[in-house]
Amino acid sequence: MYCFSVRAFRSRLLSLGLPALLVLGPVPAPAAGGAARPAAAPYLDPGLPVAARVDDLLSRMTLDDKLGQMTQPERRYITPAEVGTYRIGSVMSAGGSAPSPNTAESWADMVDGYQKGALSAPLRIPMVYGVDAVHGHNNVVGATIFPHDIGLGAARDPALVRDIGAATAEEMAATGADWDFAPCLCVARDDRWGRTYESFGEVPELPSAMASLIDGLQGAEPGGPASVLATAKHFVGDGGTEGGRDRGDAKIPEEELRAVHLPPFREAVRRGVASVMVSYSSWNGVKMHANRYLITDVLKGELGFKGIVVSDYQGVDRIDGEAGFTRDEIAKAVNAGIDMVMVPRKWKDFIAGLRAEVKDGTVPMARIDDANRRILTEKIRFGLFERPMADRSRLTAVGSAAHRALARRAVAASQVLLKNDGVLPLRRDAKIFVAGRNADDIGMQSGGWTVTWQGSPGRTTPGTTILQGIKQVAGEQAKIDYNRDGEGIDETYDAAVAVVGEKPYAEYHGDRPGGLALDDEDVRTIERLRASGVPVAVVLVSGRPLDVASRLGGWNALVASWLPGTEGAGVADVLFGAVRPSGRLPVTWPRGEGEEPVNRGDGKEPLFPFGYGLTYGG
Repeated sequence: MYCFSVRAFRSRLLSLGLPALLVLGPVPAPAAGGAARPAAAPYLDPGLPVAARVDDLLSRMTLDDKLGQMTQPERRYITPAEVGTYRIGSVMSAGGSAPSPNTAESWADMVDGYQKGALSAPLRIPMVYGVDAVHGHNNVVGATIFPHDIGLGAARDPALVRDIGAATAEEMAATGADWDFAPCLCVARDDRWGRTYESFGEVPELPSAMASLIDGLQGAEPGGPASVLATAKHFVGDGGTEGGRDRGDAKIPEEELRAVHLPPFREAVRRGVASVMVSYSSWNGVKMHANRYLITDVLKGELGFKGIVVSDYQGVDRIDGEAGFTRDEIAKAVNAGIDMVMVPRKWKDFIAGLRAEVKDGTVPMARIDDANRRILTEKIRFGLFERPMADRSRLTAVGSAAHRALARRAVAASQVLLKNDGVLPLRRDAKIFVAGRNADDIGMQSGGWTVTWQGSPGRTTPGTTILQGIKQVAGEQAKIDYNRDGEGIDETYDAAVAVVGEKPYAEYHGDRPGGLALDDEDVRTIERLRASGVPVAVVLVSGRPLDVASRLGGWNALVASWLPGTEGAGVADVLFGAVRPSGRLPVTWPRGEGEEPVNRGDGKEPLFPFGYGLTYGG
């Protein structure tokens, strides 16, 4: 008969990738004065009410445990061992922060490694891993990339959006990521804003309806299979900043803030969203990360939000406008109601600073306990204590045919036909010339937040380009020729398709205060096509309306394709009439760059009004 210690048996289980919570026997006494617990502690009993489990766990936690739970480092700046030593509550990946190789399996290995670190701590509280899966599990090469939110706002189909959330959750669960920093429920009021494509639309009704993404991500019952924490962001008013400047100041009265920007968050709370992320922006000069009135009084009090309020990436650092965070900024943010702080690199300094603020009484212990209660409640509610590891049985779902078919359907539903003199739909037996820098480029058609933070042109991830989709949908009877710059076209073609638009960008890098004109390269490409005398259909791949009014008269058709993601065949489905166009504008289309901001009901005369969209035959 073999004789071995419980500690050795536990270590063996961890080395095999098994949850430490399965280990039987007494827990060794923790270092630094922490309290030991028996394996049958009430907080580990899934049969008990969530509140009872949280009460029991809180009663066992030291200040070190509690401060660690409120800390969210970026994975590049912390080791799995440190996660356990410092009792870290969450680890996250910034945009583009991925394991090497960037595969779903590597993600599962990486996240499980951090989870093992968390479970090595005395109380074995699982960490929660956060990612910006804003249009699919978009940090992972090979994942399904869905249209960005502005396209889904054009589709106006909450059930479709819910299904996209469920598919995203399944792909996330396979990799171990269980906290999604989505959906973005901002109301974009100025198209010059670099986050416009992250908004479902310019009126609160659209983001409120598309909050159905929360239902898909979290599942019918949080904690069930493929259920991840959703995040309503960015609280609140970031779409209303002056001049459309990202991280700017929303200089608007409270009545407007409540009427335009607050309703989607009210709806998110009603749907039981697990977390809310605070905006970088300010409201009438006050940084949102320090706004106790809006976070504690309005969100937690008036709206009744019971989940986790999380900061944005280094958001606490920016309260005083200077680089780096101070103890004063930490105290202001936590006392304002932020429960978990996204502090990527200097997380040890954050813990030390918060400890000092608690010790001198600036941050009350009651605030620390409230933050921990919220964090632990969501971890228990979502079943992390019972299922802390990646669900590798779902790895085949990442980029699966079923998910890509769903994405293709979403792409087709998001296309908005703005002009058509009869060139569309294209005939399947036609001779067609395709041009444009966005025609045969997965990176361009997917936009920002695709594999990397800013996104990039090129073959960044597997998928079907719009050109490939055109060839696929047209079939063998059609003759399809392509030249990126439009060179080589002549009068023998029946139609030309120019796929043009924006390069990838994200956040403030995409702010365009100088206007939304078409790129000169795109203009030249379209003009080459027009010079042939062939009818030209322009497919605009962009994260917002662009200034096309002065050129529209020379085009035979215009389709707003938004940022469709990896399934370009959905665009072709509409171009060839396999799917009738049904999308409607989620934002007002300006007549010129001097008209911004322009929104529904403001008395201006746009090129196309909010809700506009044609179809074939009417």
